[in-house]
Amino acid sequence: MSDDSSQPSDTMAERSVDSTWKHTLLLNANRWLVTASLMLFVFVGLLVVNQLNPVSLRTLIEASDPVETLFQALVTALITGVTLVVSINSLVLSQELGAVADQRERLEGSMEFRKNVESSIDSPVSPPEPSSFLQAIVTASSKRAEEFRDAVSDSRDEELVERVENFVDNLTTHADSIRDDLEDAQFGTYSVVKSALDYNYSWKIFRARRIKQTHADSFTDDASDAYDELLESLKLFGIAREHFKTLYFQWELINLSRAMMYVAVPALLVTTSMLLFFDAGTASGTILGIDVLVWIVTAATTIAVTPFLVLIAYILRIATMAKRTLAIGPFILRESGRGEDIDWE
Repeated sequence: MSDDSSQPSDTMAERSVDSTWKHTLLLNANRWLVTASLMLFVFVGLLVVNQLNPVSLRTLIEASDPVETLFQALVTALITGVTLVVSINSLVLSQELGAVADQRERLEGSMEFRKNVESSIDSPVSPPEPSSFLQAIVTASSKRAEEFRDAVSDSRDEELVERVENFVDNLTTHADSIRDDLEDAQFGTYSVVKSALDYNYSWKIFRARRIKQTHADSFTDDASDAYDELLESLKLFGIAREHFKTLYFQWELINLSRAMMYVAVPALLVTTSMLLFFDAGTASGTILGIDVLVWIVTAATTIAVTPFLVLIAYILRIATMAKRTLAIGPFILRESGRGEDIDWE
């Protein structure tokens, strides 16, 4: 079977074996919306458990004091969580600290990479914005692919011509889609990284190398040169994607730290208030058939655990991205919608 028949889909969501709702939850959805959904889940879950419990909360409070015990533990956990946030910030900032020599080495490495990209995209200066920078490399890969197709178009090896034609058609179509997605995308939002992850450069490198290996005898000098330039542009995209992915991780960790700071203060206020001022005896009556006491404790508990729900929402995205992009280059570490196995014979 030809490797053409195993061509994966053009977006990470379509290549993933996960369901659409799970992919949206893990990666695409706004993190505050995910947090709100988790809060609703906790709130409703506690109400359901209360209804299923044969012993009422008021009876439990009269026999012992689970509310005080709970909120004492939450106060300790909240203070510990704030300390964790400070540690995360220190870890992220430590990547930006260093001696002058270290900073100079970083700058020279960045400038050297830009020169390599400028040579590949045939431009005197590469774009400064991440989205435009990635757009330029994707455009270059599309252009190099067309030059590769032109270089083999006169070959007597009809199978080579057909395979290159199919390969280039897929690459250029995909590149056009990615360029549209990157248009006006602002770094700091998930849209830039999402578009970069959708461009499966590693599979394109694999297909190009597979074609070269299978039809090496039919390659002319021009075809080899065009192939090398195409491969170089795809490699540069891979390096750029990993660089911006790393920057995005740092950006998200900083956003996580700030978000936890924002919600930790009201959560600590509610938790402390439940310890100091709450009196179960003053809470009387029912709402929708549920004791007012249950509503108060459930709402306070949900607010108290909000910082941890924010942490879950952010880490879900960061961890999922890290898992899906562990390897650099033509490696597939997880099950995907690539299709049938490749015939290596």
